[in-house]
Amino acid sequence: MVSQTKGFYARDYSLWLGWNNMRYIIEAAVLHGRILNRTTIIPTYVYARACEFDNSACAAYATMVNRGDATGSDEWRQLPIEQQMAWKIPVSLMFNLTHLCETHAVVTVSDYLRLHNISVDVETTNGRWETDLYHRGVDIFSDSGVEPSLYAIENEWYDAGNVVRVDQLPRSMRERGGWNITHGQVGSAISEETPLSLALHDAMASGTSVLDWETALRVVGDDNDPIEIESSSDGGIASILEENGWEVLYTYGGACGSDAAKDVAVPIRQAAPRSLLRGLYEDFGSIEQDVLLLKGEVHLRRKPGALMFTTLESRERYTRTVLYDFRLADNVIELADELSNRMVEKAGGRMWMAAHMRRGDFTRLNWAMESSFEAHLARVKSHLRDGRDILHSVHRGPLLTYEIPFGQADRAPLLLDPPAVHDKFYIATDERDPRNLTYLRDQGAILISDLLTIDDRRHFGWPLMLTDILSLVEQATLARAAYFYAHAYSSVAGGVINLRASHGADPRTALLDS
Repeated sequence: MVSQTKGFYARDYSLWLGWNNMRYIIEAAVLHGRILNRTTIIPTYVYARACEFDNSACAAYATMVNRGDATGSDEWRQLPIEQQMAWKIPVSLMFNLTHLCETHAVVTVSDYLRLHNISVDVETTNGRWETDLYHRGVDIFSDSGVEPSLYAIENEWYDAGNVVRVDQLPRSMRERGGWNITHGQVGSAISEETPLSLALHDAMASGTSVLDWETALRVVGDDNDPIEIESSSDGGIASILEENGWEVLYTYGGACGSDAAKDVAVPIRQAAPRSLLRGLYEDFGSIEQDVLLLKGEVHLRRKPGALMFTTLESRERYTRTVLYDFRLADNVIELADELSNRMVEKAGGRMWMAAHMRRGDFTRLNWAMESSFEAHLARVKSHLRDGRDILHSVHRGPLLTYEIPFGQADRAPLLLDPPAVHDKFYIATDERDPRNLTYLRDQGAILISDLLTIDDRRHFGWPLMLTDILSLVEQATLARAAYFYAHAYSSVAGGVINLRASHGADPRTALLDS
């Protein structure tokens, strides 16, 4: 696998983040590795944030560490000491790594270290790439005796200033922009200053480098025959933009219009000045060193993949990677199927609805939907009532799908009756206050602890004691709900939307709300 690529692509991974954000970062890293024709190195392990039982129970199966000490973060120092603990678990517990490696060149840090005859004990606990110790060995399959060379991409180089980072510049785009390519580097494009180009610049929001598609259409319509623009194809509009120094870019809008959830279920287009585009491949594809390292983090306030795409085909390929190549572990899928069947029974054989109530750190950071638990649940139940009406409409057909590759409608909504008024509903939550959990049940909620059996735990094994693993099961279960409601700014919700899209759920049957 490694020999068929140009070398390795490494990242500084932010292991202090929760799993869903880590998954987004790993997804982006795998994308970058493919663009650069390099084998992507991912963390060997991640940190599970809490134990469902006494900490010592989980510590009997996974190494327990102080999360702040391990990652170098003070975020949890003010919490009671038992809440500062985390458990070091293999990344292969979080998704099907074997399945991913069938279609992508991926190794873990420990794989890389073994390949170079370096002790796996030197793997850093905070996820950062060790530029010294990781380069002191030699490839065990090579006779050269040379230590692996390193080229580091400084964080500020990735999208400095108002640069728009894209995957790769197609030849036609380079020709339009008059880019000069020497030694693998791309020079600046010719900047077009036509009246329409200036109008498009004026329409851009302050501090942004791209223009949303609706605004681009409006501005183009202001300077051309409105009838012609309205009737023209997107290709015609793209031509107008190109003639005026702009390019169409492909990315994702997010199920709620926010980039926080980083789902890939809602494809969109945007427009950007050609002169601001910088291709990842053009800038770094010619690097010859054995390891290409992207330093720092490029996760926050960015679209899925941490870049934008210059062609529809390249965006769709990434969508397929996220939805079909990053697959949950088989035991997670099997348990979620069983829990979904039990929810059908709880709902009297009818469709069942679900919501994710993010409390925990969201309450501490004042990000929760409502400050009081009662108000939060009332909000959830209000939207589930709306969801019941939607399901009655969906039940009559026809069914829709998300705009994704290979999307096929899940016909399950046509096989079960819609929910009744007083049906039980499922709540996934990180709330742990016994009084609030009792209140949930009194209000008709079913929790995962109400569905899980001892046999489930025995069959699944010890990882189910860790809340991060339990959360994966809950995400997979939420993906099977007839209707789903959640907070727009929760990365958990974004993962559920991706799962629902891959299962063929109707986009009308989910709402992410802020």
